[in-house]
Amino acid sequence: QVQLVESGGGLVQAGDSLRLSCAASGRRLSSYAMGWFRQAPGKEREFVAHISWSGGRTYYADSVKGRFTVSRDNAKDTVYLQMNSLKPEDTASYYCAVGTGSDLTPRSYSYWGQGTQVTVSS
Repeated sequence: QVQLVESGGGLVQAGDSLRLSCAASGRRLSSYAMGWFRQAPGKEREFVAHISWSGGRTYYADSVKGRFTVSRDNAKDTVYLQMNSLKPEDTASYYCAVGTGSDLTPRSYSYWGQGTQVTVSS
């Protein structure tokens, strides 16, 4: 069983940056692809970014491409999401999860963390 804990969220102004972390325990992450998702109040959970087990392949939602960067440190069992040029529409709870399926939808991920809140004021 893998436990994931997200951290690094907060309240920032538009244009600011944040770096989220997703730390794992219970199992090494080095064999797993990982994903970041977000969910705003009243909306469905949406894909943000995906990184392969090696870090060699990454995928991003169009809405964050060019502003967000996903990375990982397998020695530390930690995945990161660097978020730059934040916009008010980025406001959401952000979750990390282990990739266990074949696409980039929430159903293809498991072992979700509890989430970290990101609020971007205009």
